[in-house]
Amino acid sequence: MERNLRKNFLDALHGNPVDRIPALSVTQTGTVELMDMTGAAWPEAHSDPKKMVALALAGHEIAGLEAVRYPYCLTVLAEIMGCNVRMGTKDIQPSVLSHPFSKGPENLRMPENLLEKGRIPTILKATEILKNLTVNETQSEVPLIAGMEGPLTVFTHIAEIKNCLIWALKKPDCFNTFMETCTELCIEYANAIFDRGADTLCMPDGGIVGSRMMPPSVLEDSVKPFYKRLCEKVNGPVILHICGDVGDSLKTLSECGFEAISIEEKVSMKAAKEAIGDRARLIGNVSPSGTMLFGTPDVVKAEAKECLSAGVDILAPGCGIAPRTPLANIRALVEARDEWYEEKD
Repeated sequence: MERNLRKNFLDALHGNPVDRIPALSVTQTGTVELMDMTGAAWPEAHSDPKKMVALALAGHEIAGLEAVRYPYCLTVLAEIMGCNVRMGTKDIQPSVLSHPFSKGPENLRMPENLLEKGRIPTILKATEILKNLTVNETQSEVPLIAGMEGPLTVFTHIAEIKNCLIWALKKPDCFNTFMETCTELCIEYANAIFDRGADTLCMPDGGIVGSRMMPPSVLEDSVKPFYKRLCEKVNGPVILHICGDVGDSLKTLSECGFEAISIEEKVSMKAAKEAIGDRARLIGNVSPSGTMLFGTPDVVKAEAKECLSAGVDILAPGCGIAPRTPLANIRALVEARDEWYEEKD
């Protein structure tokens, strides 16, 4: 009988005992090899629910990851808020080209009929399809992880990073106006995804925190309250994925209510566990570029086993899987977890 991957993942996410530490990706999983094998390639898979589903399932069914993760970019809400978006290519993700609120929050408001806008219907439809395909009587249940940009990411997309930082220090009321709207936007979208069957939400956000451009006082006084509100109002578990060296910020971030925090390889797993304590679980942090993209399966396994030995709660790449990552290296992540348990016995 197959293990129930969904139960195992949710147990790990909530800090309960598990059969085995899950091995998966909470960040994007679309690769060129998987696109070629499924016929579901970018950029079409960003907007076509059937192609989005096919590519997402391939991360589990072909690459062996113990979850299904979708979609593949961080521009969905930015586009709805008026940003021009370049949809990218087969191996380049979509990117924001314009910042419609770079002058300030005048005319900034929640869009009416949000769930009908832009690519949101595509993602909601994909969620419904994936839920039906990943939970049935004939196979192990597989966790469904949806990705969504967080309020800081939306803020920096619609207003530019430099303005976000300047207003945080010099115009706190302006900063709060943006965070208020962006947080409510994320809450409504997140709850729609949960309503359609996602098991958890991974929210990549706060890259400016990891870059150390944002002072700790701003994180504590101006960002943390909105993160706490989001965690309280969203109807399901939220994982915060945060890029960069966020070691100094982890204590504050772990007090916001996130079930888990996903960190990249720049952060020491030992130091991260000391900072977080039992307030949140840790996910990561095999290097997605130096190891997953350019390494060999043996190199992936060695780094993955180091993460496991350091006490990671869920084994995963430290950020999104690069589109040119070899399939063998993705499979090696799960193989490393299995070998680690065998070597312990």
